[in-house]
Amino acid sequence: MQQFTVPQFIDVESKIIGPITTRQFVIFLVAAVLIGACYRLFDFSLFVTIAVIIFIVAAMFAFIKVNGRPFHLFILNAIQTIRRPRLRIWNNSAVMEVQEKQIDISPTIAKPEPKEYYKKSRLAEVALIVDTQGRYKGEQ
Repeated sequence: MQQFTVPQFIDVESKIIGPITTRQFVIFLVAAVLIGACYRLFDFSLFVTIAVIIFIVAAMFAFIKVNGRPFHLFILNAIQTIRRPRLRIWNNSAVMEVQEKQIDISPTIAKPEPKEYYKKSRLAEVALIVDTQGRYKGEQ
């Protein structure tokens, strides 16, 4: 059987300038272009304010990692989760409110009660209380 070398650390990005990766360099390059455009368009006080904001956002996207994933993937996942969450939670109280508001318009017909050939056990009564979520209080 042949021996193969298994690549390790495949998630490590290549460095171009010292500790700066290609992705970080491109992010700061785009930020520099935006700051240059702000310098040409705005007066100095507005330029400084916008430049600081752009630099902070660029640093966040370049250096911050959440759970080992880049920040831009965290933001994309957060937006996707907010727009369309995968976990669906059943709200039982809303269903119970709808059932309480429904009016029973069917005529009540007295049904003959069946003869009880056996005694109800306490277990059956407890099961009924649990099934009705406490609405049935029990015989006692």
